[in-house]
Amino acid sequence: MTEAKFIAERFEQNRDHLRAVAYRILGSLSEADDAVQESWLRLSRTESDTIENLGGWLTTVVARVCLDMLRARNSRREDELNEQQPVVPAEFPANPNPEQEALLADSVGLALMVVLERLAPAEHLAFVLHDMFDLSFDEIASIIGRSPVATRQLASRARKRIRGGDAPPPAVSKQRNVVDAFLAALRSGDFQALVSVLDPNLVVRTDSAATTPALPTGIRGAEFWARQAIKTAQGARAARAALINGSVGLVIAPRGHLFRVMRFTFVEGRISEIDVIGDRKTLAELDLALMDE
Repeated sequence: MTEAKFIAERFEQNRDHLRAVAYRILGSLSEADDAVQESWLRLSRTESDTIENLGGWLTTVVARVCLDMLRARNSRREDELNEQQPVVPAEFPANPNPEQEALLADSVGLALMVVLERLAPAEHLAFVLHDMFDLSFDEIASIIGRSPVATRQLASRARKRIRGGDAPPPAVSKQRNVVDAFLAALRSGDFQALVSVLDPNLVVRTDSAATTPALPTGIRGAEFWARQAIKTAQGARAARAALINGSVGLVIAPRGHLFRVMRFTFVEGRISEIDVIGDRKTLAELDLALMDE
């Protein structure tokens, strides 16, 4: 067997692991595959006899590639958010293999992917590599160019942001029960169950980015809104409960990419107001955190 063939076989043995690392960092199957391919190109240009631990070397390379991609993505996003022209409502993110991407997103956790996407690139990488793949802070430090102590702090800060800091107050548990019942009714199309968790005088406000002909900007009345919502509930599968500015709401994230947020106001154990948010600038300013599944 030639050395080139031997290295190619060793790379293939690591491909699934590298793809998993890249996907959890990037949240995109196509980008993850690009990162893995770049790691192969870098390996092919390197003297293989200088690599003592090929698996570790490849993980480091693919993580560095992902870090560069995250930084480029954040830069593009900041440019887009700073543009002055009106924001066009985004379609669901395209992907050449949406079914596979959806399965991967579910396995990682849609809400987790949404919150990870909001971290600074170095925090994002430190959390994923340490908490999800058990890399040491010494190894991660060499990837992101920080000291091990600073890397540990990055991961800790990311963990707090992801989990929302301190334990939520008791009121949040009650809100969660209401939101879970709301989402279950919406997914099953159960009109009576949906109305039961809504205040009869429900007020629903939808921003211009999220408005559709079926759900106009402003609606009053629980029964009227519930009928319309059940007819257009195709996005409910991609919805997950999350803390939104400290209160329980829903993030709608097809394949793990934030698309809409539903903020709720609760009165006496029912939802009295719903704000449906699709504007990218507003979404970027929300403080989102995970809740236990």
